[in-house]
Amino acid sequence: MQALLHLQLTADDLTLRATTEADLPALAATLPDDVELNPALPGADGDPRLDRTARVYQQYWRNRADSRPGTWTLPFVVLRDGRILGEQTLEAREFGRLRTVETASWLVTGARGQGIGKRMRRAVLALAFDHLDALVAETEAWHHNTASVGVSRSLGYLPNGVYRHADGDGADDMVRLRLPVEAWREQHGGPAVKIDGLAECRDWLTA
Repeated sequence: MQALLHLQLTADDLTLRATTEADLPALAATLPDDVELNPALPGADGDPRLDRTARVYQQYWRNRADSRPGTWTLPFVVLRDGRILGEQTLEAREFGRLRTVETASWLVTGARGQGIGKRMRRAVLALAFDHLDALVAETEAWHHNTASVGVSRSLGYLPNGVYRHADGDGADDMVRLRLPVEAWREQHGGPAVKIDGLAECRDWLTA
């Protein structure tokens, strides 16, 4: 749905703008090497950097192709002063029935450790809880990814189990966390996130 491409969230000096095809070259160029990409994508089967670039494009188009009313993936380019800092994703499956969202994100190395990850996650959670009437937000991270788990806990997420996940040639533990709307409302009464372009696509997102 083209209206999704006009969604924009503003949180103080951060702008989260819906990712478009025109953003893909810059995102692929700035994607840190330690960001895990979807291993199910075929990639370029050659140079590792070209492989990762191909997967950035493939993931974007797969998300677009798989999205339909109520089931969608919304990637947002995160910018400050016009510079790309990373990408924040909000997604849902059968939102009208489950009222649940999931998040994922990455930051360039130089933007880490400054509270930006927390702020950009909070922006998409404000969209979900305050404007789309979500009831639950879920997320997951490797058990040793203390930065991601720390952001989730600081936002009020609660433990929601551990499961084994393929990791290279082996496996490791993935931690799941859950944020109910009651905890969100109790902890997040700060300045509202400014949201533009939602009226044109809200019904599609909440179907």
